[in-house]
Amino acid sequence: MSWTEMKILIADKFEKVGVDGLNELGCAVVSLPDLTAEALPVALKEHDPNVLIVRGTKVTGEALRSGTSLSLVIRAGAGIDTIDVNAASDLGVFVSNCPGKNSVAVAELVLGLVLACDRRIPDQVADLRAGRWNKAEYSKARGLHGRTLGIVGLGQIGREIASRAAAFGMYVAAWSRNLTLAEAERLDIRYCQTPLEVARVSDVVSINVAANAETRNLVSEEFLEAMKPGAYLINTSRGTVIDEPALLQAIRAKGLRVGLDVFQNEPATPSGTFESAIARAPGAYGTHHIGASTEQAQVAIAHEVIRIVQEYQQSGVVPNCVNRLARSSASHILAVRHRNRPGVLADVFRILADRAINVEEVENIIYHGAHATLARIHLDGRPDAAALEAIRKGNEHVISVELTAIDGRGW
Repeated sequence: MSWTEMKILIADKFEKVGVDGLNELGCAVVSLPDLTAEALPVALKEHDPNVLIVRGTKVTGEALRSGTSLSLVIRAGAGIDTIDVNAASDLGVFVSNCPGKNSVAVAELVLGLVLACDRRIPDQVADLRAGRWNKAEYSKARGLHGRTLGIVGLGQIGREIASRAAAFGMYVAAWSRNLTLAEAERLDIRYCQTPLEVARVSDVVSINVAANAETRNLVSEEFLEAMKPGAYLINTSRGTVIDEPALLQAIRAKGLRVGLDVFQNEPATPSGTFESAIARAPGAYGTHHIGASTEQAQVAIAHEVIRIVQEYQQSGVVPNCVNRLARSSASHILAVRHRNRPGVLADVFRILADRAINVEEVENIIYHGAHATLARIHLDGRPDAAALEAIRKGNEHVISVELTAIDGRGW
């Protein structure tokens, strides 16, 4: 099958502009917007696509093993916690995402949740709809101007939040794994050395980190204890970053108000029942994990998905790939300069295999005119002198052979 006949399964809702763009690339597109995670393995087995595109649909190891032709999964969004990336890596399936395309949408929701906490807008709406007028109670808002908004995780979303907070006349403090004091000064942001420092100095805290083992329960009992009494906490990242029982206790004990777009144990389906103590708590204002769900964001994501597919189709390169090993276990690079003839590398690989040396990566550089080429072969071991001599003399088209250790030492 040629890449121009690439088969794509869209197992989620996806913008029409994205579907049309993929069709224009010459792909065979099957769109199943209402497909559930449970039905995904059967759909992958039936349609056997080369590329799977999802938004919120969970992609399990079972699903990945069901598509024999599957080579790329694209998350039409930023997070990848709904995809079994380890299973994909074991199966040789690339995983890609669309970071930064929903940053503005999420930042807008963050500010909306901040305002909801400060002015208790949802409570006021509920009272008015119930026929209750309570102006005396709702005239107690603190106001945001001159307050400090703390950001934990100053990525693209965090920076969009910071610019909007500045427009409200708020000061910004931030911690991020890669944030330096110099960069914070350039952005006119107070530099914090730890998330706990952000919690201590801020009137409002916005959590904007990826979901992983390191960030699980980042907002812990200790973090909540460090926050000011009556402060606001906003989370639009993932539910796993908050210790929900500890947060529930802090709401009651310290008068915290919280704006949450994400929760632990969210339903896997777009609609249904949801039982959550934190969502029902007075002082908690929740939305339905819709931070990225604006038309603008989804169109931008659709165009990014098209770009990823097109580049993969044309060159085999996967933009935004999240599971390509940053550094392989290779210890040596074997550089074989040879005439551009069939069978040269086959001889090289046979000699290496005979000595149980694995090829980790191969880069082939063709010289102008295509008469000669340089193969840079990354190996997980060091070929002995006899192997190098066999490679050098084993094929008449070999011009030269050089071996270099990854640390730069020659042989």
